[in-house]
Amino acid sequence: MKDVNRIISECNLSKVKVARYLGVSRQMLYNYLGFDEISELPNDKKNKLFKLFGVESEVELKNLIIDSKFTEKVNARLNEGLLDSFKENSFNDLKGLSKKDQELLSDIFNLLKDKLTDDNKDECSYNTIKYLYYYLQTMEQVPELKYILAYFTKYNGFIPVGEYIYDEDKQYTFEGILYSAMMLYSNGNASRSKVSESHKKFEMDIESKKEEKLSRTEELNSFKQIALQELGYNSINESNAKEVFEKIAEIMSRKF
Repeated sequence: MKDVNRIISECNLSKVKVARYLGVSRQMLYNYLGFDEISELPNDKKNKLFKLFGVESEVELKNLIIDSKFTEKVNARLNEGLLDSFKENSFNDLKGLSKKDQELLSDIFNLLKDKLTDDNKDECSYNTIKYLYYYLQTMEQVPELKYILAYFTKYNGFIPVGEYIYDEDKQYTFEGILYSAMMLYSNGNASRSKVSESHKKFEMDIESKKEEKLSRTEELNSFKQIALQELGYNSINESNAKEVFEKIAEIMSRKF
């Protein structure tokens, strides 16, 4: 999978998009990218990657030269594949949702659609919505993101200031801290020079998390090798993939 990793990196492809294109979770994609060979993938996923990169074999994959023209074609195929998937899966079957949920989902969809089809839309508008997508993806892992939503919803008068639907003590504390920070920012008492040291720490924290993620990928690859060894397999294929992934999960649970 070294070549797949290389192409994704050099084409600057979003791993979230690639995961959606393959019809798997981000975690499963990271598992796939930790494999040694593309032949270890389920056939349908392997063929989808071949189609995305415009090749028919692993040999062609190894010999690909990444330039702007190739990157443009790959991005076009990726977006086309995502659009086809969206047409197949989105808003066609809402039977499992209540009427209230359906109305809310419809309102959100129409609002986002209006912003994306606005004649005055620019790249900033597109990126803002993309950031919102990432925000929603991260929200379950970072509860403070929910508190931020509640804060600005209250501040703009959409809900009562005394409404707490999350952890009230933590939310109350966070809202007080955020209000102080917003007042400091709005009153002009903060400047780029004053917060430069803090921003450097922010940048270092992000770099540390990137390194941790890389380490995690290497760790998953190690778990995979142990799982194969314990199960007596040489590689992962379509017939044993489920068993191997279950064994990987078991090995990970042992560690923690």
